[in-house]
Amino acid sequence: MDVFQAINKRRSVRSFSTEPIAADLVQKLIAAAMQAPSAGNQQPWRFIVVTDRAKLEQIPKFHPYCKMVTQASTAIVVCGDPRGKKWPDLWPQDCSAAVQNLLLAAVAQGVGAVWTGVYPFEERMAGCRELLSIPEEVYPFAIVPLGYPKNPEQAFSEKDRFNGELIHREVF
Repeated sequence: MDVFQAINKRRSVRSFSTEPIAADLVQKLIAAAMQAPSAGNQQPWRFIVVTDRAKLEQIPKFHPYCKMVTQASTAIVVCGDPRGKKWPDLWPQDCSAAVQNLLLAAVAQGVGAVWTGVYPFEERMAGCRELLSIPEEVYPFAIVPLGYPKNPEQAFSEKDRFNGELIHREVF
């Protein structure tokens, strides 16, 4: 699948089959996330792979828009660690690029995924920190539930979202 197909087929998948995702494929998806650009190549991201069913079941208690994680076989929690970085305030952009790479790699591998935001919501960050023993200096940024979609044809259908009215030339 070329990059344009992956972009056009990427959807927020919220309904998963029970089939687990192999650990080597999860590693491959995280490797794709780590290929993202970052300010000064500082790579402030950290990844927590969660497969423990009891932990996955706890996430909706602090994240009201992440109920689908209870169906997922895996969740990847993307965190930002600005400690000691030359541009510590740019970690959210860096982590956003990593999440986007992860989502595109997932669709290219036939894996469903959805980006659920954690940062900057204090209650969501606190819940992540408590559940996953994340240090206070590290920011839980997003939870990405992963799984094989129950309906792959629907989950990966192409959609054209281009809107020329949103483009401005030279000035707004």
